[in-house]
Amino acid sequence: MKKKITIILALSALFTLTCFTVFLLHSKDASLVFPSLPQQVVKGSRSVFGKMMDHIRVKKIPDVSRKTAATSAQPAPPLDPCPDSPLSLVGPLLVEFETIRSLQWVRNQLGSVLQQGGRHKPPDCTARQKVAVIIPFRNRYEHLTHWLYYLHPVLMRQQLDYGVYVINQDGDGAFNRAKLMNIGFVEALKEYDYDCFVFSDVDLVPIDDRNLYRCSDHPRHLSVAIDKFNYRLSSVTAFGGVSLLTEEQFLKVNGFSNTFWGWGGEDDDLYNRIIVRGMSITRPDAGIAKYKMIKHGRDLHNEVNPENAVKTKKTAENIETDGLNSLNFTVKEILKDVLFTLISVDVQAP
Repeated sequence: MKKKITIILALSALFTLTCFTVFLLHSKDASLVFPSLPQQVVKGSRSVFGKMMDHIRVKKIPDVSRKTAATSAQPAPPLDPCPDSPLSLVGPLLVEFETIRSLQWVRNQLGSVLQQGGRHKPPDCTARQKVAVIIPFRNRYEHLTHWLYYLHPVLMRQQLDYGVYVINQDGDGAFNRAKLMNIGFVEALKEYDYDCFVFSDVDLVPIDDRNLYRCSDHPRHLSVAIDKFNYRLSSVTAFGGVSLLTEEQFLKVNGFSNTFWGWGGEDDDLYNRIIVRGMSITRPDAGIAKYKMIKHGRDLHNEVNPENAVKTKKTAENIETDGLNSLNFTVKEILKDVLFTLISVDVQAP
């Protein structure tokens, strides 16, 4: 009889121990079983029970917060500088203006790779320069459409960190291209720390992407060979069409003159300012600095002004008081398109 009682008690104890073990395995929070035991002590036990608790703790309460925080806190490694000679240039380009293009069609073609305001920078390297492209503008939307269609891909392949600024002269007064250039310079710098400024007519499109839109140690004239002039330089002192200056160079010459109303003279005056300030201009080889000009008639209120030729002979006496330091204008509207930033301004035309 005693032997039977002993067997029954042993079986009961074994059953109780088994139930207790099962309870531990299926507990939602195993730490509640031994709330007074520090975690490191439990993990320190190398019994089967201790190993089981280690497994439960790691599985149920993974300590990944510190690892995640450390990973997210690390900044992305800096990109290497873009190569001096971009690798994706294609050379001569097929450029034609007979195809009818709309701004919306160009948006559909290029908008997905551009940032609002006509901004773009290379995703896989750090651009060598931050370039603002300034376009003086009034009522030339067809020309602007062609320009945007061709120039955005060129500027992307040249791996520039750039933005396109269309400076629109509000109203029907006498056109002042030079003043619009000055305004573009001032307004672009309010948005970004550009260090190179391209002053480009809207009707000039390069036909070779090796003609880099990058500034150099000297003011640079890019539109060397235009089809209108049989791809020959129109004058040894020519500095119009497409010209580049760094911020320092443009400030040194006090920008463009603000007094050239109507057509002609402002580029000659800027060339004179460069010479007066002891600088010289550079040009790329005419073999690659080729441009096509979009044919058009003379714009209304942009007639040739004979007084402008006289002003170009007075550059030295006017450079100190006429330019960026005497610029006055009113911004009427700023529109951010995916292809460009349009800034409409009142230039106080006479």
